[in-house]
Amino acid sequence: MNKIADMATTEKYSPINLDDTDKRLLKLLQENAKMTTKQLAHHLNLSTTPVFERIKRLERTGVIEKYVAIINKEKVGKELVAFCNVSLKQHSHDVIHEFEEAIANLPEVIECHHIAGMFDYTLKVITQNMDTYHNFIYNKLASVDNVGNVQSSFVMREIKSGTELHLD
Repeated sequence: MNKIADMATTEKYSPINLDDTDKRLLKLLQENAKMTTKQLAHHLNLSTTPVFERIKRLERTGVIEKYVAIINKEKVGKELVAFCNVSLKQHSHDVIHEFEEAIANLPEVIECHHIAGMFDYTLKVITQNMDTYHNFIYNKLASVDNVGNVQSSFVMREIKSGTELHLD
């Protein structure tokens, strides 16, 4: 099962009460997840044990989902970023589920959002260049059942990109 389908449970959306220390800890981890517990404790004016316990609680409750390395896409030859709006032909539960599973298995798609408006989904797709994007559209996305209409927009220059979630 993919993460998109997993998020259907209401438990995933239950907000967790965070105190100011939790928020400061999360800000530090979002800036640099490789900071040691000792370094975090220093910044928070706490000892290492309560910081360690807070991190474990935040992980256990799902506030912290995972730790990742953010890769510079240009340095690994992934220079084309496209936003691909997709309309489905049909909208039954099974058809939507099949589409979402197929999209979740396409490595070029790094984000998929079910949206309201003129389209059903917005995909963020990253490929090497226009040729590889063309291949993605014609050989991969077009082979997914029930795709009706596709409209692509290409990123000319990235102005802001981030992963940090601002907590107030």
